[in-house]
Amino acid sequence: MFWPMLAIALGFLGIAVLGVLGIKVFVEAQRLGRQVVHTTERINRAAEDLEKAAGDLARTGDALR
Repeated sequence: MFWPMLAIALGFLGIAVLGVLGIKVFVEAQRLGRQVVHTTERINRAAEDLEKAAGDLARTGDALR
């Protein structure tokens, strides 16, 4: 009777550990997603600034001709 009870207890503990690890993975995936969104916004902002600077440079080049 001892071995079946031990097997059930170890199985339950294994499932509990997997559940905790699953929750940790979920939380880290959400954090990574937020970082990706933030970085994408920064890249878009930098691209807009670069486009604006390139337009200003093109206008300056046309004015010098």
